[in-house]
Amino acid sequence: MALGLAPQMSCSGVTKSDIRQKVWDYIEEHNLANFPRPVHHRIPNFKGASQAGEKLLCLQEFMEAKTVKVNPDKPQENARFLTLEARKTLLVPTPRLRAGLFNKIIPPPGATKEQLRICATSQGVKEYSVPVGLDASVQVDLIVVGSVAVSEKGWRIGKGEGFADMEYAMMVSMGAVSENTVVVTIVHDCQVVDIPEQLIDDHDLTVDYILTPTRIIKTDCKLPKPCGIIWSKVDTELLQRIPILNNLLYREKKAGRAVTIKNEQAASTNVVRNISVCVQEHNLENPSGSKRTVTVMESQDSRGITTVYVGNLPAGLRVSELKTLLRAHNAVPLRLTWQGAQRRAFLDYKNDETAENTVAALQNLKISGNTLRVELAKSQRASSHGGAT
Repeated sequence: MALGLAPQMSCSGVTKSDIRQKVWDYIEEHNLANFPRPVHHRIPNFKGASQAGEKLLCLQEFMEAKTVKVNPDKPQENARFLTLEARKTLLVPTPRLRAGLFNKIIPPPGATKEQLRICATSQGVKEYSVPVGLDASVQVDLIVVGSVAVSEKGWRIGKGEGFADMEYAMMVSMGAVSENTVVVTIVHDCQVVDIPEQLIDDHDLTVDYILTPTRIIKTDCKLPKPCGIIWSKVDTELLQRIPILNNLLYREKKAGRAVTIKNEQAASTNVVRNISVCVQEHNLENPSGSKRTVTVMESQDSRGITTVYVGNLPAGLRVSELKTLLRAHNAVPLRLTWQGAQRRAFLDYKNDETAENTVAALQNLKISGNTLRVELAKSQRASSHGGAT
């Protein structure tokens, strides 16, 4: 790992979460980032991002590209500006894919250099863009993504939510990218690290070039890029978070393709209903006992469910980070009830044995310096709370 990080990390048993944490900690400890801080759970806005972005101008693939997709994070702002300045078509993904796949940036007629810089900012992306529909005929020639860590072999780790991977898979489904579409990431030198190959899955996006403030690295990556959406890894929770996935799923089925999502069979065999209830809360966060409406997911038969309590979660931890950690320890629950404000979560498992194995696997585990409190919990303790994810 770059800049002296290697001795602190063994490849044996290392997870993506471990690597993210090391990189985030290193950047913070060495004051290598600009606003927003801290960089944890973000694509770091590292010092020198603008200079690293300038190296796009050295790539023949960028010079020849007509349409470039650049992620919306702050460290790629200069990449967006350079794309607009070169009079190329700029596509920017919608934040967290909530409102579609991406937007096309349309600068004002005769825009000056200063106006183009404004168009490249996050606010400018909102003000000077039009949505691109799934039926649009788009051919993306080059993609710029952010990373938390990347190896010289082209293996990439994002912030843990999988949006860059999903964006690429969606573009494959749309026919917007091909095997010749070049993928570039822009990072600080310290983010170029050793990544064990066993951590890279078939849905992970790999990169062809790494641009840093001091280097251009051509990875010659041997692993193939995702060949489309892997529907067997998509669950109903993801469909709810990313509505455009529902449209793509409908298209796949309408085209006669045999597509089954991860928990479709379970969803069809259990009667699940949404019930809006008013919950009287009496806790430190809500001492007045005011009411709020929550959604409780009830299945027809919840017998045999054993719940695990996970407490002392670090402040600011995202549910996606916890899910990544659970996957890394083979502890994926049937249901996760997230209570981030209280820094705790409840995990439902199909039986006592699975729950006890999870407790054993997570014992003494630390996240951001916090030792997790993990123990068996009474199932009714979880079912009395909302927030299932």
